[in-house]
Amino acid sequence: MIQNIDTYLVDVPTIRPHRLSVATMNTQTLVLVKVTCGDGIVGWGEATTIGGLNYGEESPESIKTNIDTYIAPLLVGMEASAVAKAMAKIRKTIQGNRFAKCALETALLDAQARRLNVPLSELLGGRVRDALPVAWTLASGDTTKDIAEAEQMLELRRHRIFKLKIGLRDVAADVAHVLAIKRALGDKASVRVDVNQAWTEGDAVRGIAALEAGGIDLIEQPVKATNVAALARLKQRFDVAIMADEALHGPDDAMALARADAADVYAVKITQSGGLLPALEVATVARLAGIELYGGTMLEGGIGTAATAHVCSTFPTLAWDTELFGPLLLTQEVLREPLVYKDFMLQVPTGPGLGVEIDTDKLHAMRRK
Repeated sequence: MIQNIDTYLVDVPTIRPHRLSVATMNTQTLVLVKVTCGDGIVGWGEATTIGGLNYGEESPESIKTNIDTYIAPLLVGMEASAVAKAMAKIRKTIQGNRFAKCALETALLDAQARRLNVPLSELLGGRVRDALPVAWTLASGDTTKDIAEAEQMLELRRHRIFKLKIGLRDVAADVAHVLAIKRALGDKASVRVDVNQAWTEGDAVRGIAALEAGGIDLIEQPVKATNVAALARLKQRFDVAIMADEALHGPDDAMALARADAADVYAVKITQSGGLLPALEVATVARLAGIELYGGTMLEGGIGTAATAHVCSTFPTLAWDTELFGPLLLTQEVLREPLVYKDFMLQVPTGPGLGVEIDTDKLHAMRRK
């Protein structure tokens, strides 16, 4: 039986300012959900977002309030091992709230996998890989600093895929910044950009033409999420891969984008999808439509990152790798043992459930009172 559901907000400073076109982050607020079951088993989930309400329509505070006030009372008293029934009830009764639903599904699946003494990936069809290549986002906005940071990551054998956050400056300045970094790194690394919806279609045509000519590998969400027609025209016009991110809020969007032939790649995010199982449905739509996959992040801590790693480990193909670097951007850790990054890869945890353990003393010291 589901006995209790607790939600925590944990404010963690970042290692440096993280500049996106929608927000500059100096602190990340982790939203952590704990489900305690009658048999003593505890499951954890995460519903972290980016920049308060700058990125999406759920904020850390609204996620906590909605779980505590509306969603948890629906679940308490239900059979903890009947995860599908519990989630069906929530999805039928609660509108929207994808991030909250994801955290609860993660926690219930974590608890059930612990109950069965198997890794969570085994409840999702089973893993086909034990390690995932991880990109690093260069988002200081300073070309020299970004080049130095990338060189350091290559030397440490931590990352050889780099994503640049652009869209705050005019197109010419952004293109010059990106291409200077690409020239400095050469063939040692894959360089990609994320515009976070900042460009008009005209901006995108000019910017992508220059980036494609300069050897950039992928362009993420160049135009507004709602402008699917523009995204499709850009995909048809350019050879460089176009990736949908903010336009992708679960399986229905995945289907609509596939029908519109609007993207070469899908950024699969468990929170944006509304849960681990809907994220698998997004991946299935992509596979059937010939669209390639990328494991996306909301800059989560260790719990959400581990959950996404379990999901991505089950994908038959993962052509564009992942960006599951969230914990590396944070100055503090809520896990007893941090996730393992080595040889450019994140090692998918192998223990029961998510395969990570919360340091409850640290959590209670760090949580927002």
